Amino acid sequence: MTINEFQVTGMSCGHCEASVRREVAQLPGVEAVDVSAASGRLVVTTSAGIADDDVIAAVDEAGYEAMRVS
Repeated sequence: MTINEFQVTGMSCGHCEASVRREVAQLPGVEAVDVSAASGRLVVTTSAGIADDDVIAAVDEAGYEAMRVS
């Protein structure tokens, strides 16, 4: 299991969280998605490694920007 954390900008409410969660959850191998508009954090738990670019693209599809937190 792999856990990756991202900083997401532009989220302000529960609807924003739901949009990001929905897009990221569709990626193959995603086991869990935890997203908080208050902190701007996105934590993705996967059964296999997923490229950061794939997660960032999914967040972009939801209408927000993300970058990996090291």
